[in-house]
Amino acid sequence: MLLSKTILLVIVLAPLVGTLIAGLFRHQVGRSGAAAAAIASVALSCVLSFYVFYQLVWGGAGTFNHDVYTWLEVGRFGAHIGFMVDRLTAIMMVVVTFVSLMVHIYTIGYMADDPGYQRFFSYIALFTFSMLLLVMANNFLQLFIGWEAVGLMSYLLIGFWFKRPTATFAMLKAFIVNRVGDFGFILGIAGVLYWFGSLDYAQVFVGALDPAAATKTVEIFAGHPWHITTVICVCLFVGAMGKSAQVPLHVWLPDSMEGPTPISALIHAATMVTAGIFMVARMSPLFELSEAALAFVLVIGATTALFTGLIGIVQNDIKRVIAYSTLSQLGYMTVALGASAYAGGIYHLMTHAFFKALLFLGAGSVIVAMHHEQDMRYMGGLKKYMPITWITMWLGSLALAGAPGFAGFFSKDAIIEAVGESHRFGSGYAYFCVLAGVFVTALYSFRLLYMTFHGKERFVVDAHHGHDHDDHGHRAPGHLAHAPHESPWVITVPLIALAIPSVLIGWSTIAPMLYGGWFGGAIRVGEANNVLAEVGHDFHGPLAMVLHSFTQAPFLIALAGFAVATYIWLLNPGIADKAKNAMRPVYNLLAHKYWIDELYQAVFARGGIMLGRGLWKGGDAGLIDGLVVNGSAAVVERTAATVRWLQSGYLYHYAFAMILGLIALLGGLWWVVHAAL
Repeated sequence: MLLSKTILLVIVLAPLVGTLIAGLFRHQVGRSGAAAAAIASVALSCVLSFYVFYQLVWGGAGTFNHDVYTWLEVGRFGAHIGFMVDRLTAIMMVVVTFVSLMVHIYTIGYMADDPGYQRFFSYIALFTFSMLLLVMANNFLQLFIGWEAVGLMSYLLIGFWFKRPTATFAMLKAFIVNRVGDFGFILGIAGVLYWFGSLDYAQVFVGALDPAAATKTVEIFAGHPWHITTVICVCLFVGAMGKSAQVPLHVWLPDSMEGPTPISALIHAATMVTAGIFMVARMSPLFELSEAALAFVLVIGATTALFTGLIGIVQNDIKRVIAYSTLSQLGYMTVALGASAYAGGIYHLMTHAFFKALLFLGAGSVIVAMHHEQDMRYMGGLKKYMPITWITMWLGSLALAGAPGFAGFFSKDAIIEAVGESHRFGSGYAYFCVLAGVFVTALYSFRLLYMTFHGKERFVVDAHHGHDHDDHGHRAPGHLAHAPHESPWVITVPLIALAIPSVLIGWSTIAPMLYGGWFGGAIRVGEANNVLAEVGHDFHGPLAMVLHSFTQAPFLIALAGFAVATYIWLLNPGIADKAKNAMRPVYNLLAHKYWIDELYQAVFARGGIMLGRGLWKGGDAGLIDGLVVNGSAAVVERTAATVRWLQSGYLYHYAFAMILGLIALLGGLWWVVHAAL
């Protein structure tokens, strides 16, 4: 049974139609019409994605791999738009469209008073289209088009409030950092075309089966041969480092919080940052040929998982805490890829999408209730005002912290166990990082909950007095015009819808997706690298895994993080400032994010400006204008001024010069003849 090409086209193109209606015809359809068009288009894609998923899993449909449009053909090379839809693609389609649909519905309430309401709906529908184009691609060229499209949409959405200097800086930062990653990515694609002679996935993956593919070398530097698959995979992964915000190309993601909260959820849960993880999993036939590339992936992911998570402990902006948790969890996914547990990385991507979208949308609900106050130091005690948001954020945080039975527990523990089974270079370091990251995750997760929803109220409801306003009429931090209250249904319904899979989805999916060969040929793992198979020998069902976890290191470490967070931020909140003062050097290190942003500003930003100014003054003004252009003109001018003295205009001067010339000529001839004789 074959999947319908028409259905696949509708899945991709429906959000594009919604974008056009909401954007180009916004005056004709109005605010409600723009929202309805975008939501209906994404809802249609979501329903059909679930149908495709059903057909692949239970309907007996096989992998769909066909071109739907030929762009150009040059000799044996052809550029096509086509779809490869297998179980790996299907799970991404479901995650992207479902989370996007929840974000679209949530946006009705969150952006209700924003003047860019219709523009926002147009952007997020186009974001969904771009991500679907990427994950459904059957060739590297279409992958690259989708790759750049999601980058463009992140640029537009991070800077959605473009009148804010911080937003414009953040969107430029995201754009420039991703250009660094994309430079490596396009080099990797060029390497694929050069070595395999095709950009079609199927042909490249068949070529990867050739024994020569793993042994062919190239000398990038004289005398230092590299396996060509290592070069290709490292270049491709550099692209993933940019999109999925891995160290050291992670700096753009926390600043993406400058965009509206719905787009923070969409970027962090289902679109932009998941693109790199998906790409590496899709390229597993290539990455399995290079131990060096996989070790590089493993070490980068482990570093990101631990060290970016530590920064989240000292953040006070509620959205930034969640942003750094995204960085850390992306590190876990990358670690899984580096350990050849590709299914584990994709599985954690799926579970993470639900609870991370839940946490961001929950944070947005809090921000709306707090009149757009985002500093947790001015919150506290909100659980009695916002019971639905409180409960759902607790559920999302428990899933994030890996509490037994929650979605994040199944995926995170599987990754930790898989890394423990790995013998690849860097696996020991990675195992330490992912275990330590469990403590860190629990610490910042429960710190967020306690500072936001528990303890005493640290805000002031001051509706009538004006002494708390500054010169511009803005309220002082923590001062509200009226008491917080629960958000409307268009915000709380998506929270509940996302909370359900955050709690339950792991129970029914872990066995087939991780240990049952669910992905089939979509993911290729060498027999010697199949760490998930080793872990699967000790897997006896989800209930047994939950019961067994209570005696294992990840649970005990997470419990320690919960206990420390409870003691410091719930039972004895005054100790937090004492601990900060006692550990001031460590606090400063984390508060300044290891000074990486300052380093980039000093070296690359200011260095680039200085280099440009030097080239301008020394090269353009000094060398080109001063020496070449103006200098040649000056030489001509001076020569002309000198020669002008010889042009007197008197006939006897010219006759005298001719006589001197004739004498010189005759003298020269005499000398030549005399020398010859």
